[in-house]
Amino acid sequence: MNDRPENSTPGHAPAEPSPWNVPNALTVLRILLVPVFLVLLLADGGQDASMQWWALVVFLLAMATDKIDGDLARKYNLITNFGKIADPIADKSLMAAALIGLAVIDVLPWWVPIIILIRELGITVLRFFMIRIAVMPASRGGKIKTVLQTVAIGLFLLVTPLAEVVPGGVHLALVIFAWVVMAAAIVVTVVTGVDYCVQAAKLAGDSGSNDGGAGDSAVNEGPDDGGPSGDGRAGGGPSDRDAN
Repeated sequence: MNDRPENSTPGHAPAEPSPWNVPNALTVLRILLVPVFLVLLLADGGQDASMQWWALVVFLLAMATDKIDGDLARKYNLITNFGKIADPIADKSLMAAALIGLAVIDVLPWWVPIIILIRELGITVLRFFMIRIAVMPASRGGKIKTVLQTVAIGLFLLVTPLAEVVPGGVHLALVIFAWVVMAAAIVVTVVTGVDYCVQAAKLAGDSGSNDGGAGDSAVNEGPDDGGPSGDGRAGGGPSDRDAN
């Protein structure tokens, strides 16, 4: 008796899971929470303490969905093409909304979101561009960067509401600690961005060398129908939940 799944074909990858799954639903929820977060953060020019508390709750909830959807997608093999596109969009949108919102209400200077968002957008575009050449593994500092950014933003979201309920010295200590964490986040963000650029340059150089050497054998032997398609998806690319 053949116990192979009916729709499984030798030499071919299993069919992609349906995009209608819990991890993708959580990703969509995270995207929908972005405008809710912004409305709460910007209410009354950012001076409404109760709204600031709710903005913090929504931000933490959204970040929690990022952790949960990634764990579920990997555990139950629910990684889909939709998730690969929507997950980074959700992550970058939430971070951008938080950083820009905090700058709008004068909690952060504008140079902070400018530096971080230029790096985030630039590396995202770079990784998509490099898919045609080679798969770029997620940076080892990517998760550290995400944690530091999340903690720093959470601390700055506390600055305004806590100002009314804690002594001045405690509030000052909170602000200093928030800036220490944010400074660390900026350093890791820039360093990992430079690391990605160095990786991309090396991969592009290696790809050019390999293409030149493999040209003649490709002409003689023809394409290998069972091999990678060359678009970065065959053979296992980076997960849609990888931090960068």
